[in-house]
Amino acid sequence: MATNKKKIFVTQTLSSGARALLTARDDIELIEFPNLISAPDFQAMLRQHAPVHGVALGATRFGQPELEASGDMQVVTRIGVGFDAVDVPALSRRKVPLMVAGTANSPSVAEQALFMMLTLAKRAQEMHMMVKQGTWASRLGQLPFDLYGKTLLIIGFGRIGTRTAKRCLAMEMQVLVYDPYKSADEIKAAGCEPVDELDAGLPQADFVSIHCPKTPETIGMFDAARLKLMKPTAYLVNTARGGIIDEKALHEALAAGKLAGAGLDVFEQEPPAVGQALHDLPNVVLAPHVAGVTVEAVDRMSEQTARNILSALDGEPIRQNVINQDVL
Repeated sequence: MATNKKKIFVTQTLSSGARALLTARDDIELIEFPNLISAPDFQAMLRQHAPVHGVALGATRFGQPELEASGDMQVVTRIGVGFDAVDVPALSRRKVPLMVAGTANSPSVAEQALFMMLTLAKRAQEMHMMVKQGTWASRLGQLPFDLYGKTLLIIGFGRIGTRTAKRCLAMEMQVLVYDPYKSADEIKAAGCEPVDELDAGLPQADFVSIHCPKTPETIGMFDAARLKLMKPTAYLVNTARGGIIDEKALHEALAAGKLAGAGLDVFEQEPPAVGQALHDLPNVVLAPHVAGVTVEAVDRMSEQTARNILSALDGEPIRQNVINQDVL
């Protein structure tokens, strides 16, 4: 049956509040798809419901095949801020904006980065097992560390990196920042010290926290050579994207005692294969890519995603949330 309504594909994880924002309009029809749908099934579903005018993505990839299957795509949105699963040039060629959720999950990711730093420094896993296994007497041989007075190097000073800096400054840490796209004045104004060269900053850091996007420039940024520049007492935390750290090199550094520990929320392959040697190390803290997916963040991201869709359909996309600004 023909309809004049705009068809919007939404993943299962879109919140009820966001759905209410969309369905309050009588010119919109929502069609739900599974968050872990396969590419062939997703394309078939798009063709079945074509023309499809908008999509709210979770983990699903989106590129030229999906554009062709949609028929009349007008806006692609992510319930999040990362977009490495989206073919941005393909969207730009068709003048389709890619929109992200802005700062909606930034506080949550910053908290997770700090949580991982604290979990590693305070040896939370070891302390838990001492009590559970009755090895109380061994506690003085595995003393925890303070964040107070330590040096943190933040890689990437965007929405999340700046918030991580604020939290760590409150812990009375010295915060260094490496971001070649930010001015020294902007970094200093935030109470941090700029680092011009990453390789010069790494030997100074007790903690390194990664908050840069995954791009050809940053893939493999932390390879064996870079890891060797870090102190053997240093900790590496990645809540950004898998692939920025070479996991094989990281395992070798940790197993050899060349690095004190690591916190990983993201992985080269997601989900990672079970039983990897890296994951069995006692000085590694793992999470299943949920740093930005708290109860509150999902609500904030979902509602921002709904507003992004509505703004694009109304011909006035929220500019600061558009990734491919060339389409505006």
